[in-house]
Amino acid sequence: MEFITYEQDGFVGVITINRPKALNALNSQVLDELNETLDAVDLNTTRALILTGAGDKSFVAGADIGEMSTLTKAEGEAFGKKGNDVFRKLETFPLPVIAAVNGFALGGGCEISMSCDIRICSENAIFGQPEVGLGITPGFGGTQRLARLVGAGMAKQMIYTARNIKADEAYRIGLVNAVYPAEELMEQARKMAAGIAANAPIAVRNCKKAINDGLQVDMDQAIVIEEKLFGDCFETEDQKAGMGNFLEKDKEKKLKVVPFQNK
Repeated sequence: MEFITYEQDGFVGVITINRPKALNALNSQVLDELNETLDAVDLNTTRALILTGAGDKSFVAGADIGEMSTLTKAEGEAFGKKGNDVFRKLETFPLPVIAAVNGFALGGGCEISMSCDIRICSENAIFGQPEVGLGITPGFGGTQRLARLVGAGMAKQMIYTARNIKADEAYRIGLVNAVYPAEELMEQARKMAAGIAANAPIAVRNCKKAINDGLQVDMDQAIVIEEKLFGDCFETEDQKAGMGNFLEKDKEKKLKVVPFQNK
């Protein structure tokens, strides 16, 4: 891998887009390497992922304009499909993915962050979809995910005006879950990932699938999806251990209660 690094820290995997001289811009090779990295994640020993960018200036500054500038219509559509296929794999990946946005998240950078389950960012983060200023539309899911996350009106404003927003506004509109000082970002991302990893892995994965799949259908269909994934948790070691521990603690707690005596 030339542009993607992967680090395993206990049950947490950290994927870093490592092209800092180009502000971690996405070209075809980066997308291919990210795709291969996701395929190589060991689902038996990993319970959560963190996605971030190398350096302290940029998460992902966007797709590589140098590569895009000479594309034909057919090539442009193919490049969009390549990005969408990888981002969709990230979005539907069995494990929860936290985007630790450490600077610029523009165009494809904003789009890849939106493909993650949770976004947290540094105080110097900048988000935006500047594509119309370059004569194109967002091509890696920006017109779809942004509207779903922050509402159609705000998404249209950001996309039509090509205006970037700072971390505090991204938090205000619900694009990110939290904002941290730059030096604390990865510590907080690892802390959150560790908290996720400490919970029953089958249940966490089923929750992700229930939320993602349920959002694509109406409520009547969505609750059926939930029922099946809820039922799927039973008879697993996670469920037996989790409920067994709860009942044991509840039993011990009751034994410690001293009855009130009215003298």
